Amino acid sequence: MGLSSRIDGDAVPGTVHLVDVDGTSHAMHSKGHQDIILVPAPSKNPDDPLNWTPGRKALSTFCNFTYVMTIGISTATIYSVIVPISDATGVPVGTLNSGTGYMFLLLGWGLLIWQPLALVYGKRIVYLVSLLATVGILLWAPHTTTSSQWLANKIIQGFFAAPIEALCEISIADIYFSHERGTYMGAYSLFLFGSNFIAPIIAGFIDDGQGWQWVLYWSAIIPGIGFIICFFFMEETNFYGRGTELDTAAGGSTDAVTNPPISLHSDSKNMELNSDSEAPSLGQAYTMKTYWQKLALIDRQPNRPKNIFLMMYRPILLLRFPVLLFSGFQYGLTLVMFNIMNATASSILGSSPYNFSASMVGLCYFAPLIGAFIGASYTGWFGDKIGLWFARRNKGIREPEHKLWLFNVSLILVPSALILWGVGAYHHVHWFGLLFGMGMLGSTNAIGATTAINYAVDSYKDLSGEGMVTVILIRNTMSFAIGYGITPWMANTGLQNTFIAAAFIGLGFTATFFIMIKWGRHFRLSSREAYWKYVETSVFAGH
Repeated sequence: MGLSSRIDGDAVPGTVHLVDVDGTSHAMHSKGHQDIILVPAPSKNPDDPLNWTPGRKALSTFCNFTYVMTIGISTATIYSVIVPISDATGVPVGTLNSGTGYMFLLLGWGLLIWQPLALVYGKRIVYLVSLLATVGILLWAPHTTTSSQWLANKIIQGFFAAPIEALCEISIADIYFSHERGTYMGAYSLFLFGSNFIAPIIAGFIDDGQGWQWVLYWSAIIPGIGFIICFFFMEETNFYGRGTELDTAAGGSTDAVTNPPISLHSDSKNMELNSDSEAPSLGQAYTMKTYWQKLALIDRQPNRPKNIFLMMYRPILLLRFPVLLFSGFQYGLTLVMFNIMNATASSILGSSPYNFSASMVGLCYFAPLIGAFIGASYTGWFGDKIGLWFARRNKGIREPEHKLWLFNVSLILVPSALILWGVGAYHHVHWFGLLFGMGMLGSTNAIGATTAINYAVDSYKDLSGEGMVTVILIRNTMSFAIGYGITPWMANTGLQNTFIAAAFIGLGFTATFFIMIKWGRHFRLSSREAYWKYVETSVFAGH
């Protein structure tokens, strides 16, 4: 079936009719907010994740965040025990740090394999394999005795943990409508960064009480618990029985969806639903999946995408889209800024005049954890409200650029935090000032991540699986590069000058969101032909 018969190639990706301002739209509306149009339009199948009951959605979200927390902790526990590991194994500290760098590089590039597998064979099986493999890898880690073994362990760990970086966001988009996504994307960012902030705190006390080996053993036990939870309670969220977000796209036929209203949260076993041209025939009955059917390891939907090799290189092709380049760059920038601070945390807080012990340095990471919670709340729940406010002002039309105004706060926080930390430490300010700076940077992590992810997903929802890989490739490559650049930068310019320069760099590059506010729609408009062509070869590949 050709592109012209399925979708309107002139529609602007990401521009949708979200709010029914004058009450004339025939598209499906939210039950809780009668003026909000459901984007994307759900199908008539009760097993469509968009039609799940609130409890079923909550359980799926719980399993998703369980995966994020357990995998996130396992990747970050060694930060506070690198010296004990080096002393015991003879592996140089530099090699241990390099291993972490390679792990994060594979956390990005491994998605070129995992994301297509998840879209073709199911997200559930990918999550389970990721958890189980992480258990085995971390059980092996305490027994590595050479540099090559350690590097191999970290590279393999990064590859199998890669789904945490992009697959979880797509699982959220699978089950929540556009006006709800921001809240749950914010929660995802909180769990992602929170797990990384909590891990060093836990590890320091485990090392004191049980030794560094048990830091790694517990890093295996925790994802093992996550595997049990996800095996028995996580179900597949892939669904290919509905159209694209064009069904309510402002650039196309806004009221193209003529489905009669249905009960979106019915608990009945069977549903009789009317049809339209793209839906099943009149009077078709749907049988809800049983518990054991929900636990199927392989997604066997007949109309799922099948060209797995196409999806493996598609994220590279999507680098041509300025929106995805910007999203990846902004996401990466927040991590780079935090990594610059993170690289000096132990040496600054552990030396005069602060002289914090290793466990006390670990406790300091509660500051960015609190900051991440505030930032996730700001861009999540509040971000959804801001998006609806802009849509109502724009005659009901939502543009993805509306939420980019949330970056205004980062314009203040990023440079202020870096100067407070670096210049403050140089002049020996009170330790509370340094922790306040850590907290501000923690909040910018959540703001940058949530806003960038939402912008990418809202702009190109129907290719979000591949598009998020593009974003993460940029982000993790930037994070990997700064790991090699921060030490010589500090050595050549000194603590104070490094952070002053970083503050102005952060300010300048954060301000690029103004460019996207002005030109973002133009970039999406210019990409529409390529985008809808890619959608046809992915979303409709099984038809």
